[in-house]
Amino acid sequence: MISISPASTPRLAFSSRRGPATTGPQRPPAPIPPSGRADHAPDIPADGDVRSLYLKVLTWAFTLFNSVRMLAYLPTTWAIVVSGDSSQHSLWTWCTWLGANLTMAAWLYEHNGRRANKAVTVNAGNATMCLVTVAVIVFHRL
Repeated sequence: MISISPASTPRLAFSSRRGPATTGPQRPPAPIPPSGRADHAPDIPADGDVRSLYLKVLTWAFTLFNSVRMLAYLPTTWAIVVSGDSSQHSLWTWCTWLGANLTMAAWLYEHNGRRANKAVTVNAGNATMCLVTVAVIVFHRL
């Protein structure tokens, strides 16, 4: 193992044997609050708590906006149906969006241990709405 650790920079270790390389020292544990009681919640949340909250908010924001996006396809589809004219809509673009949403759902499913989660469901839903739009465009061009 080769270790490079100048005093002013984090330790960087390279290993050609087994096991992952590590970078820098581990963070020290959170300090005990001024009350002296370890079970008392500190005034400032620990980094892990902030990150956990951030990830929960991000997940729900992703789910919310992408679920709303599924509804946003409806005006376009409805406009094509009412007008009977799909010439203003690019079939190539809609097929690309269909493929992008479908492959993203599949990619997320595979990288999540072949389990569906909110992201997989939302991307599958968006792929379905793109498929509906493609079908309406094709129907009105025939």
